[in-house]
Amino acid sequence: MKTRGLRWWILGLIIVISIINYLDRGTLNYMWFSKKAAPKTEVSANVPQQDEYVGIALDLELVDRTLSIEEQQDQQKKIYALINIIFMICYGMSQLFSGKLYDKIGTRKGFIASVAVWGTADALASTAVGFKSMAFFRGLLGLGEAGPWPGTTKSNAEWFPQKERALAQGLFGAAASVGSVLAPVVISMLFLAFGWKMTFVTVGCLGLAWILPWIVINKKGPKDHPWITDKEREYILSGQPEAKIDAAQDKAKSFGELLRKKENYSVVLGRLFLDPIWWMFVTWLPIYLLQAHDLNIKEIAATAWIPYLGAAIGSVAGGWMSGFLIKKGHSINYSRKAAMLTGGLITLFAMLSILFVHNVWFIVILMAFVLGGYQFTMTNIQTIPSDLLSGKSVGSLAGLGGISAVIGTISCMFIVPALTSGGNWTYFFIMLAALVPLSLGSIMLTAKKIERLA
Repeated sequence: MKTRGLRWWILGLIIVISIINYLDRGTLNYMWFSKKAAPKTEVSANVPQQDEYVGIALDLELVDRTLSIEEQQDQQKKIYALINIIFMICYGMSQLFSGKLYDKIGTRKGFIASVAVWGTADALASTAVGFKSMAFFRGLLGLGEAGPWPGTTKSNAEWFPQKERALAQGLFGAAASVGSVLAPVVISMLFLAFGWKMTFVTVGCLGLAWILPWIVINKKGPKDHPWITDKEREYILSGQPEAKIDAAQDKAKSFGELLRKKENYSVVLGRLFLDPIWWMFVTWLPIYLLQAHDLNIKEIAATAWIPYLGAAIGSVAGGWMSGFLIKKGHSINYSRKAAMLTGGLITLFAMLSILFVHNVWFIVILMAFVLGGYQFTMTNIQTIPSDLLSGKSVGSLAGLGGISAVIGTISCMFIVPALTSGGNWTYFFIMLAALVPLSLGSIMLTAKKIERLA
C-alpha cells in the first residue's frame, strides 16, 4: 500500500500528540486555584467569601483558609511556582536526555517512551494527597513531556526537505498553541463536571491511546518506509543537504563538541532568553486573570484561549515566511533572521502595549500578538539545529537549546511571586519585554551566518 504525502501523515500524528501534550500540561494550571462561577446574587459584591474559591490547592489543604483572599492568593502562587519549578527541572533534565535518546533509538521509539511516561504521570496525579505527591507526578510529567521538542526537530529533519522544515516546525508549534487554546475550555469543563481527579485520568489516557496509531503508521524512516511513494522519497531526500553525507561517517557530536562551535550558541542563548515568555504565559495566565481582573473559572475559560489562537497563527506564519523567502532564492541565513526579527518586533510592541491597557478583552487580544510574534520567531529558532548540523546531532543540539530554555524559565519562575505580590503585574510584563532583544541580539552575535557547519 502506497500513501501519498506520507510525511504529512507522520507530522499529523505529531500534531495530535502535541495538542494532547498541552492538555496534559494545562490540567494543573486551570484546576489549581479558581473562583467559582456563582450567580452574582449569591455573593456579596463587596466582600469575597471563602467558599467562592475552589481547586487542587484548597482540596489538598495547601492554602490556609483563615487568611484573607489576597494572602491566600499570594500563598498559593508560591506553592504553585515551586511545583512548576520542579516540573521544569525534570523537563530540563529530560531535554538533555531525550535529545540523546531520540538520536540513539530514533523518533519512532522515542515518542513511544515519552508519551507512555507523561500519559501515565498525568493519570496518576489523580491519586495525589499533598504537595509531595503532586510535585512528584508533575516532575514525572516533565520527564515525559520534554521529548517531542527535540524529537520533532529530528523527525522534521528526517521527513522533510530543508525548504519545508520551518513550515513543518511551525505546524508543530501551532499544535502546541491549539492545545493551549483548548486547555482552558476542555479542562475547565471537565473540572466543573467531574472534579480534578477524573480530569487527570481522562486527559492522561488520551496520550496512551495515541501510541497505537503511531506504531502502525510510523513504521520506518523515509528511505525504507514500505508505504512511501518513490516520488515522495526522492523529493524528500534530494532536498536534504545531510542526505549527501555518508551515514557511516555521520557520528553524533558530544555536548562538548557542540559547545565548542560559536554558532550553536544561537540556539542555546536564543532559547535561554526567549522561551520564558511562552512558559510564563502557559503557567501564569490563569492566575493573572484571577488576581488582576477577578475572573471566575468560566470567564477564564472564555478568555484564556485567545492568546494561544494568536500563537497558532504566528507559528504557521513564521514557518511560511522563511520558507517563502528560501523559495524566492534568499539564503537560509537571510530567511531565518528576517522571520525572527519580524516576530520579535511584534512581540515587543504588543508586550509593552499591555502596560497601558486596562480592559481585559483588549489585554488578551494584545497577548495574542505577543504569543503570535513569539511563535513567529521561535519556529525559526527551533529550525536552526537542522540548518547547522546533520541528522545524528540535530536532536542533541535541540536538547541543549531545551535545557537552556528551562534554565531561563526557572530563573523567571522563581521571581514571579515576588514581582506580582499584592496583585501588581506591571514588572512581570516589563521583565518579559526585556527578554526579546536579549534573545535576538544573542542570535545575531553568535550565528553571523546560519549555514551547514563543517
